[in-house]
Amino acid sequence: MLKTSLAASFAALYAVAVVVLAPISYGIMQVRLADALIPLSMVFGLPVVYGVTLGNIIANLYGGYGPIDVMFGTLANLLASYVAFRLRSKPLLGCLAATMIVSLIVGGYLWILVGVPMEVSLLGLFVGSFTAITILGYLLQRFVSSRYKMPR
Repeated sequence: MLKTSLAASFAALYAVAVVVLAPISYGIMQVRLADALIPLSMVFGLPVVYGVTLGNIIANLYGGYGPIDVMFGTLANLLASYVAFRLRSKPLLGCLAATMIVSLIVGGYLWILVGVPMEVSLLGLFVGSFTAITILGYLLQRFVSSRYKMPR
């Protein structure tokens, strides 16, 4: 029951954060601050993986880029949070890997949807993801992990 509640809570947090911060959460130059939740999979485990994945589905349905964004954006969050979870003994590496996954997958299709050069899309996604996941997410992960240990 705790794991289901935790996954639902992270899904809601993710979706609400993206929608409330919509002006910076969508597009080529996005800083999706909700992605700072991805590294918390290193602390709370698979419920965060499920939560940020479901939250991404909800947020991308709202975002207006269509089924490609819903499908591949969700895949990006699923892979990024799962890889971070698997690299939980190396938090900085987990954050960097998650950043690269989101940047490459989302940047790899968003340029087509928006109509800009692929390099612009990849760079824009990388800068935003690095800010959200590797900087803010790493700091959040370190703070939370120093105060809470998820029962295994």
